[in-house]
Amino acid sequence: MAPLHKGPDAADSESFRRLALNPFYGEADPVGGMTEAPPRHRLPDGPLPPASAYQLVHDELMLDGNSRLNLATFVTTWMEPQAGVLMAECSDKNMIDKDEYPRTAELERRCVAMLADLWHAPDPAAAVGCSTTGSSEACMLAGMALKRRWAKRNADRYPAAARPNLIMGVNVQVCWEKFCDFWEVEPRLVPMEGDRYHLDAASAAALCDENTIGVVAVLGSTFDGSYEPVAEICAALDELRDRTGLDVPVHVDGASGGMVAPFLDEDLVWDFRLPRVSSINTSGHKYGLVYPGVGWALWRSTEELPEELVFRVNYLGGDMPTFALNFSRPGAQVVAQYYTFLRLGREGYRAVQQTSRDVARGLAERIEAMGDFRLLTRGDQLPVFAFTTAPDVTAYDVFDVSRRLRERGWLVPAYTFPAHREDLSVLRIVCRNGFSADLAGLLVEDLNRLLPELRRQPRPFTHDKDAATSFHH
Repeated sequence: MAPLHKGPDAADSESFRRLALNPFYGEADPVGGMTEAPPRHRLPDGPLPPASAYQLVHDELMLDGNSRLNLATFVTTWMEPQAGVLMAECSDKNMIDKDEYPRTAELERRCVAMLADLWHAPDPAAAVGCSTTGSSEACMLAGMALKRRWAKRNADRYPAAARPNLIMGVNVQVCWEKFCDFWEVEPRLVPMEGDRYHLDAASAAALCDENTIGVVAVLGSTFDGSYEPVAEICAALDELRDRTGLDVPVHVDGASGGMVAPFLDEDLVWDFRLPRVSSINTSGHKYGLVYPGVGWALWRSTEELPEELVFRVNYLGGDMPTFALNFSRPGAQVVAQYYTFLRLGREGYRAVQQTSRDVARGLAERIEAMGDFRLLTRGDQLPVFAFTTAPDVTAYDVFDVSRRLRERGWLVPAYTFPAHREDLSVLRIVCRNGFSADLAGLLVEDLNRLLPELRRQPRPFTHDKDAATSFHH
């Protein structure tokens, strides 16, 4: 786990870092404007010219990686210039202040309606939802609604004699573990087994009891890009209800797949077409194609979202339910989401997502053809695939590959799978809008250059696998 932010080390003291500003950073006179660089860990005594402050920050950020070459992140790294202009124009708007910014609030309402229609809500006009800062917050909200509905049904037993639990695969995003910890819910995690890397229907139903607040099904696992069988899970829970009377709702974590499946997998039934699905979330800033951070949480109807959790704001005679952990937050990303919906439409989204899937599948095939790797997935669900070294490869491991690719500017994460497949270490590539076939070809070229050197190694060079494991969400 990465350390929390802390104060400066002794080696970074003021006496160690007496650097002068570049003379050209001054306003006019290159000599007259020379001063000591400002301190890093305390407020400077006085102001700097805006050009100097900009250049200092700009220069330091040059050491960040190139986001377009970051194949670890699901988050959008490219948008059209017009979207950037709109976001800049809205950077001062506070999303929560719907009275002051009624048109921004209206765009949020339209986005919710568009998603409700996209996800086949029985009555899109009756579906409720809100924007969030991302899928993590949206998942927290969905979990809170599940728990509150369960608590109301079990008011005679909770909290004195009953502890709520939530069923999910061990592959869920870490936000679900946080939800269980923060809101005192027992996480019941289904481990991986053999070649099954996510939740299956039978295991989900077997763990349910009278204290289960819901089952989380993930449409697009971050570990390997695969869809969990939402319809099969719902069918197993239907059978459980008929047999025992237990009626367990399902939340679909569609952080990525919620903006892929509707366009590329139209025959796949995973959304509100399944009566047991009570809520869905997605990340607007992943395959919703918007810069971070914006997410969306939607409920089938007002019955699934307890009224006491909703903060209502009236504006222009309308009624917008607001249910969020954050209060003040920027409206720019919501505006950018509406711009993207308007700009692309269904056919535009289909074209963008199909291109990403085609790039993923083509890249997976080329990596498999090298002979050194074995594919776990092929990018034919999420435009994401995971692969590991072939059984006969002993000179290097996935961590060596990740480290050497980083030398070429590529961030390709290597990590171990969770219980019960800690023995399996993989690389994963996320293909997003902006990662073109040309860039994929350059990645293949770099990998082909590295393989001869890796094959000549006497052994894998990574000793501490825990330290080498990259953040994989």
